[in-house]
Amino acid sequence: MPVKPIVVTSRCLGFDSCRYNGDIVSAPFVQKLADHVRFLTVCPEVEIGLGTPRDPIRIVAGEGGRRLIQPTTGRDLTQGMESFGQDYLDSLSAVDGFILKSRSPSCAIRDANIHLSTEKKDVAGRGSGLFAQAVLERFPYAAIEDEGRLTNPRSREHFLTQLFVRARFRLVREAPTIRRLIQFQAENKLLLMAYSQTKMRLMGQILGRCDEEKLLTTLEDYGDQLGAALSRAPRHTSNIDVLMHGFGYFSDHLSSREKSSFLSALESYREKRIPLGRVAAILETWIARFRNDYLASQTFFYPYPKELDLKEDVAC
Repeated sequence: MPVKPIVVTSRCLGFDSCRYNGDIVSAPFVQKLADHVRFLTVCPEVEIGLGTPRDPIRIVAGEGGRRLIQPTTGRDLTQGMESFGQDYLDSLSAVDGFILKSRSPSCAIRDANIHLSTEKKDVAGRGSGLFAQAVLERFPYAAIEDEGRLTNPRSREHFLTQLFVRARFRLVREAPTIRRLIQFQAENKLLLMAYSQTKMRLMGQILGRCDEEKLLTTLEDYGDQLGAALSRAPRHTSNIDVLMHGFGYFSDHLSSREKSSFLSALESYREKRIPLGRVAAILETWIARFRNDYLASQTFFYPYPKELDLKEDVAC
């Protein structure tokens, strides 16, 4: 049965009209994900007792740190938001990722306005909302994005890859055996090679020292390294290394014309003139043609459901 990642999502992103002004936000990407993930929706501002619609709230920076203030009433909502965030995140038995509302004083990951006073125009910079800050601290390696950045093809690609790899690892942790962990490492070898060869080798070393008595400790150490490996999108050159590695499985069976065509496509990708998916698709046809079971099992080529395939949009 295909894995269904568990994703916590801001409720205003297509689920409910709970924005401060009573609006609902159109989020086509979130809607597209609906058949492939299990959503847990949350609106922190509603949960701490603010109605809909409601007067705006702002993050105000001062000597005592950041405060969440409702200027029209003067209410300081900092403690309520921080308490809710901790209680809500404590209640999650499992989660693989988050899609949160951009520019929100509660949910923004990186672009909430930070004010020097309660005045709207008195903006000193940007940062995370108070609920999002709790998420980032509690789940530093989860797949976390906002709906704004997910309109960018490369950000979507990285988010989806993180999300589904982490969900598959969660299934290993829920019914752990050494055999399942080794299989997970084997199926993700090329993907991990693209993300971080150093982490891939370190994770292999962790597995090599594992036995039944140390399995739970091994899972924790392995999971930390997996999260660190997936924390940044692969570099352009790393993807090229993986593509050449895959090409090596078929080069002895290909005509000169086929080899030339692949290498030409790879050079176009190197020069950022065609997307990654265009080159990977060539290898995928050879995987089927030559019935290469090892490469067919590699998540580098199939990191998430085909219905969500966005590789053709991703240039590098």
